[in-house]
Amino acid sequence: MARQGGDRPDVEALSKSQARARAEELRREIDHHDYRYHVLDDPEISDAEYDALKNELIAIEDRFPDLVTPNSPTRRVGAPPREELGTVDHESPMLSLQAIYQEDEFRRFCGSCAKALGKDCVSLVAEPKYDGVSVELVYDQGELVQASTRGNGRTGEEVTANVRTIHEVLLRLEPKKGTSVPEHLVVRGEVYMDKREFERFNREQERAGERTFANPRNAAAGSLRQLDSRVTARRPLRIYFWEVGATSSRRPDSHWQCLELLGDLGLKTNPRTKRFQAVDQAVAWYRDMEQVRDELSYEIDGCVFKVNNLADRDRLGTRANNPRWAVAWKFPPQRQTTRIRDIRAQVGRTGALTPVADLDPVQIGGVEVTHVSLHNQDEIDRKDVRIGDHVLVERAGDVIPHVVQVVKDRRSGDEKAYHLPDRCPSCGGKVVRPEGDAITRCVNVACPAQRKQQLLHFTGTGGLDVDGFGEKLVDQLIDQGLVESPADLFSLKGEDLTGLERVGEKSAQNLVQGLRESRERVTLSELVYALGISNVGRALAGELAAHFGSLDALLEADKDDLLEVPDAGEQVSAAVHAWLKEKKNVELVKALQQHGLDPKARRTGSRLAGKTIVVTGELESMNRDEAKDAIRRQGGRAAGSVSGNTDYLVVGRDPGTRKTREAQQHGVETIDEDRFLELLGRK
Repeated sequence: MARQGGDRPDVEALSKSQARARAEELRREIDHHDYRYHVLDDPEISDAEYDALKNELIAIEDRFPDLVTPNSPTRRVGAPPREELGTVDHESPMLSLQAIYQEDEFRRFCGSCAKALGKDCVSLVAEPKYDGVSVELVYDQGELVQASTRGNGRTGEEVTANVRTIHEVLLRLEPKKGTSVPEHLVVRGEVYMDKREFERFNREQERAGERTFANPRNAAAGSLRQLDSRVTARRPLRIYFWEVGATSSRRPDSHWQCLELLGDLGLKTNPRTKRFQAVDQAVAWYRDMEQVRDELSYEIDGCVFKVNNLADRDRLGTRANNPRWAVAWKFPPQRQTTRIRDIRAQVGRTGALTPVADLDPVQIGGVEVTHVSLHNQDEIDRKDVRIGDHVLVERAGDVIPHVVQVVKDRRSGDEKAYHLPDRCPSCGGKVVRPEGDAITRCVNVACPAQRKQQLLHFTGTGGLDVDGFGEKLVDQLIDQGLVESPADLFSLKGEDLTGLERVGEKSAQNLVQGLRESRERVTLSELVYALGISNVGRALAGELAAHFGSLDALLEADKDDLLEVPDAGEQVSAAVHAWLKEKKNVELVKALQQHGLDPKARRTGSRLAGKTIVVTGELESMNRDEAKDAIRRQGGRAAGSVSGNTDYLVVGRDPGTRKTREAQQHGVETIDEDRFLELLGRK
């Protein structure tokens, strides 16, 4: 494939048609050598020969800029900054995996799969569980056309320009002889940083006075989300591919064959991936991986086991958030011993005082842990945690650190007991702990700490979802008296923000614009959640919005009205009612309405009035959230589980076996997507 010596064409002497043909030839050669070097680790030519090819292509593209293609190898250096990352809808959901931690859980998983399939055992494929960032790549006619992050599983961030800078990503598929390339192919993989390359990268960042990262995963995630792909191009990202998604060609019969297809197309897969027929063999492989994890060049936090046969997967189906045919068997949480320097009380948006222990910094699973929640006073007393104690700390699921126990043998006698204060550390107001309640709360409604947390919740994910409202900005807004309640956000002008730390004129404009746009797009359900009503999560916020239809109707609700809302029992209804009758809360809602935040539940009909409907599986015409919204707009109730009160179970592709079984047990009518659309009045 390579041009080994010989005279190369004089770029200046080439006609445009000759230049086009030569550029295409060079791109194929460079792509091939990138594959040999970065994927196979088996180069065919010297660095000097490779550089000559690249320089010739650069010269052609410089002379004829309109010949530059999006997938040209010269584009791996990145492109100028974009204003923001766009979004991409995945052709099929990128579901998370159910996490397990014990061998008996794994054996139950294998047994339940075999039983559901009517087999003695199932064939499994085992893969390392990378501690990286999942991505989806789309190839059309063998060319990379799109790349996106996992995002929320249904919609991800569009990162094509950044992914193109990763040398292990093929811009053009490199099929083995006899392997046909699908016209359309979706593949998934994990972007990561090699441990040594990460350490070198962090040292370079530190020398340059730039931000360093706590671990390779954070570095990979931050690199992928850069608006300027030239920054990504300078970072040592790598990738392993682990799944074939949608394809225009016939999909292989098994996951193992899918992995072989990825390799045959030139995409890098992990050589440690194994296939097993016996559960004991799979367990032994997991134990081996547990022993060698620190020796690997990349970080893993467990192993993934998937049912091999794809037809068996279809029969097993999926739950709401994860498939029934796969599990992530996580390694035991990593633990380290460190010392508690101090304990302080942190105030949340509801006034709850949470004791937080400041620690001597300790590395656990590649992350520096400097503080940990002690939850409440009862937990402190139960574990007898004192300032100055040495404690055993672990990261549960390799994510959330917590204190396992005190190492009492190392006590010197100088340790000090800790009790939550009787005055709020933020405002100095009175704190109370009702009888029978584990939580101590500040009762001052004007407490600055509560207002800060309230603002973060209001503008955060699930609420108004406004970009840019982090802790540092919110601290300044409250401390400088610019904002007292969420309603004040909508009175802010650009000049109010430009004087704040790290807020320039452009950033200020973006923040004001983001608030304006959120006001126009927010749904009633999102606004109810954003209010931070006690005991109201996203699901109950949706039920409240669907039931009452407007903020005014919600404010007027009495206890009996609230008890009629599905999933709101007596205790929750009482808490919601108490919040709604609090004067300061009513004033907040009225102020928001005056600023134009007064969405109505989008009810367009009553075709499903009084009907309770559950959806299982994937629908062709809409995703799960859209289906729930469609049900509510026609006056129905969108439930998450089947019961005797369910009227219809809508069954899509890959339905959950539990819901279909429960529907049979309760005599619930099951309908397909066409019938569902008829009920909605769409057919």
